[in-house]
Amino acid sequence: MDHPTLQDPKIKAILEQPYGRFSDQEFARRRRALADAAAKHDCDAVLLCGEERTGTGVGWLTGWPTSARAFVVFKPGERDVLFVEHVNHVPNARQIARDADVRWAERRGAMAVAEELTRRGIKRVGVIGVLTWLHSRQLETFDLIDLSDDYRWLRMRKSDEEIDWMRIGAAFSDLGLASLLRDGRPGMTERELGALVEHGYHALGGSTVIHFIGRNDMANPTCCVPPQHHSTARLKIGDMMFVEFSGTFWDYPGQVLRTITVGAEPTPLFQKLYDTAEAAFHAITGVLKAGVSAQQIFDATALIEDAGLSIYDDIVHGFGGGYWPPVLGTKSRPAGPVPDMRLERNMTIVVQPNVITTDQKAGVQLGEMLRITETGFERLHATPWGFLRMA
Repeated sequence: MDHPTLQDPKIKAILEQPYGRFSDQEFARRRRALADAAAKHDCDAVLLCGEERTGTGVGWLTGWPTSARAFVVFKPGERDVLFVEHVNHVPNARQIARDADVRWAERRGAMAVAEELTRRGIKRVGVIGVLTWLHSRQLETFDLIDLSDDYRWLRMRKSDEEIDWMRIGAAFSDLGLASLLRDGRPGMTERELGALVEHGYHALGGSTVIHFIGRNDMANPTCCVPPQHHSTARLKIGDMMFVEFSGTFWDYPGQVLRTITVGAEPTPLFQKLYDTAEAAFHAITGVLKAGVSAQQIFDATALIEDAGLSIYDDIVHGFGGGYWPPVLGTKSRPAGPVPDMRLERNMTIVVQPNVITTDQKAGVQLGEMLRITETGFERLHATPWGFLRMA
């Protein structure tokens, strides 16, 4: 646990639990919020859906991270029913899920859900998560209401307890980058470098959302954004790397992005890209605080185009339990319409200028996840700043 965040007694107590679990008060807060969303749409119940390790609503309500397929029937004032696809996953789900009646779904899709809804006399059902075409057909006798937007806002507004878990995810992400910088060497493949990243936090209960590692020959650049999958290509002296790591504690990740030279000084081109990215990061964070509009954040990115450069990746996005608004680009590479929204306290966002040349042959990446406060922002990461160097 060689990280300042992980030395905090409160954080250590969370990590020392047999399984990470929020307090009773936190789960009660979530149930109240979900009951309010159901009432807003006149829903008798809510169905939360997970599929093949995706669908964050199941874990948010019950504590059980979806392992294969899972459905939760939530009705205010009654005990939740959690249907788990694989029978061998049921015992562990009963250990982890909080106050839920865990049942095997008997590999019948959503038929067990339909039978439970019918038994309870439920007609109008709010849906959070993704329903396949087959499952939708199995539930076609019910009035299904999409609660995706309500759920988005529930997850964007973090509680103080959730922020503590986000601190753990940020610390795990930092450990991954520290492992790469400490043990990475020229001659290693991208796959070997990726293994170093995961080694930094797995033993502490962490897992991986992403570890993107991009390489470029600074003398002959050919790519501007890190790829999502590792190749067998080997790192060499004179390369640069741009990396994006998200280690996570259950459903609570960090995200740290840095640019690294390998055994050489940055070339003038890459130094210019980096300097512009750093200036963009400070321009954006200079306007951050509760109440700032997405348009004000977008306007702060203009210096990138003023330098004759652009971006490829989104420059700002919400994070934690999903990829949330505001998702922003810049004037030369918009990310769709700028949303009409304002940041609130305890929202967590990632500011990540991926500044590139307009021919898309060279780029850098820089940034990290931040917590929004009433007066500004809090850095959740402790990774060193600057144009980093390996070897």
